[in-house]
Amino acid sequence: MRSSRKHVAMRDDWAVGGPGTSGLPDPPARPPAELWDVTSATIGVALVVPLRGPAGIFGPSCELCAELAVEQVNRAGGVLGRELRLVTVDGGAPPNRVAAEVEALVSVGAVHGVTGWHISSVRQSLAPRIAHRVPYVYTALYEGGEHTDGVFLTSETPDIQLAPAMSTLTGELGLRRWFIVGNDYVWPRRTAVAARGYAARGEARICGEAYVPLGTHDFTSVLRRVEESDADAVLMLLVGNDAVRFNRAFARSGLDGRCVRLSTLMDENMLLGSGVTATSGLYSAAGFFASLVTAENLDFHGLYARRFGVDAPPLGSLGESCYEGVLLLSALIEQARSLDVQAIGASAGAVSYEGPRGLLRLRRRHVGQRIYLAEARGLEFDVVAQL
Repeated sequence: MRSSRKHVAMRDDWAVGGPGTSGLPDPPARPPAELWDVTSATIGVALVVPLRGPAGIFGPSCELCAELAVEQVNRAGGVLGRELRLVTVDGGAPPNRVAAEVEALVSVGAVHGVTGWHISSVRQSLAPRIAHRVPYVYTALYEGGEHTDGVFLTSETPDIQLAPAMSTLTGELGLRRWFIVGNDYVWPRRTAVAARGYAARGEARICGEAYVPLGTHDFTSVLRRVEESDADAVLMLLVGNDAVRFNRAFARSGLDGRCVRLSTLMDENMLLGSGVTATSGLYSAAGFFASLVTAENLDFHGLYARRFGVDAPPLGSLGESCYEGVLLLSALIEQARSLDVQAIGASAGAVSYEGPRGLLRLRRRHVGQRIYLAEARGLEFDVVAQL
């Protein structure tokens, strides 16, 4: 496998409200010179994953899982007889910068497809610029409603993930008052709208909401509002290290003795970062957990450990999604027997692939999947139900 990992130098500014809000200039329209030499023997794939900011905590796991998938695909003969070649782009940069960098790579033919985990603000900036030109496999859980031609989605949406999780916890634990804490951008805001309806179905209600910028360190005022609301459950819609810091502050405040927490974005890296004293009463809903005991998952763990060693970043749902992103992108191109995005879209309904979650199929450009509810037990997730 030939891997190209060139990143454009960028500041640690964050555009949290969507595309074009950072006030920073776009990067140069041309990618680094070493990417211009693209031969017909390779298919370039832009891997857009966070290497900075709150989501950077699981970026290394995402990158390694994608590399593992590329190596497997190439050992099996590649795609259309050509080797895959990853080009890593920092999806933790401001959305307009990410979109401009990927668009430049597409424009010079350095990449023929895009995949990876990145927040919805990045997807919203990126999709209009490249999805009509190359296939774009988005692997992050998201708020739903993405219908851009050329975009294919592998992960969870609130209707299949959050709705049954809230229903199960509300019913079994008798929860009645939910407080929402989220980052201030499109995914938490739109998911919260859905959560209000889900709570009402279970004869519960949302008793408060608080939204904080990406990169928040101090949750004192938010925790005070949770305490004053008399909530018995908190829906966490926080990204990466923001969720880690919230978990720690939540435990220090003693609220973990009164409130259950539910997160739809909490992988094993974030659990480890939170620490054993900050995970009591914490639940997560997802399509994958590293602790799932299936033949496919055990094989995946073995492949990952043999390739990267026991000290590699922990496997979790977010890294695993990038492994699947490569597999789905490969399957889409193979099914169409073409790199043309229109041909790929026309044949996408017949696409399936096998990964750590077993055999999965596309339906209306979204992957059908099982969803699980897990409870944190120290630094591991114990899967307690299939939803």
